[in-house]
Amino acid sequence: MSGKTIRLRKGAPGDAERLARFGAAAFEAAFGPDNTPEDMASYLEEAFSQATFAAQLGDPASTFLILEDGHGIVGYSMLRSGDALPAVDGADPIELARIYADPRAIGTGLGARLMSASLEEAAAQGAQTIWLGVWERNTRAIRFYERWGFEKVGEKTFVLGSDPQTDHVMALRL
Repeated sequence: MSGKTIRLRKGAPGDAERLARFGAAAFEAAFGPDNTPEDMASYLEEAFSQATFAAQLGDPASTFLILEDGHGIVGYSMLRSGDALPAVDGADPIELARIYADPRAIGTGLGARLMSASLEEAAAQGAQTIWLGVWERNTRAIRFYERWGFEKVGEKTFVLGSDPQTDHVMALRL
C-alpha cells in the first residue's frame, strides 16, 4: 500500500458487491482464527452478503466511507444513525457499526485516516456521541479506540454463528 494514492469517498449502491467481498475477507482475517469455521461461515453468509450491503447502502440511516487505491477498496467504515444501546447516554448518538482496513495495511495510518473521517462525518450529521461494539478479545482494536478517546460504557452480546460473545460498548463525546 505504500506510495499509492488513497482516495476517500462515500459509498454508493454500486459498491455492494465489492464492499461485501472486502468486508468478508477483512472480518475473516481478523476473527477466523478465533472462531469455528462453521460459526464463521454462518455469520459471513448473513452479515456480508451482497444483498445485505445493497440494503445497507440504500438505507438513509447508514453512511459508508470508503478508502480505495488504484486497485480497489483498502478500508471502509459504516455509520448508522438511530437508537443507541441503553449503555450509551450521550446526546444524538450515531453508531460506528463497522471499521475495517486491509489487514496488510495495519500500522500504515489507514485506520487513523478512516477513524478521523468517520468522526468528522458523524459530527457533520449532528451527532454528539459516537459509539461502537468491539469484541472483548480484540485487544488491538480496543487499544486503537482508546487512543481516540473512546471509553467503555457497557457490554452487549454479539452472536457469531451459534456462539454468543461479549462485546465492549465504547463511546466518545464529539
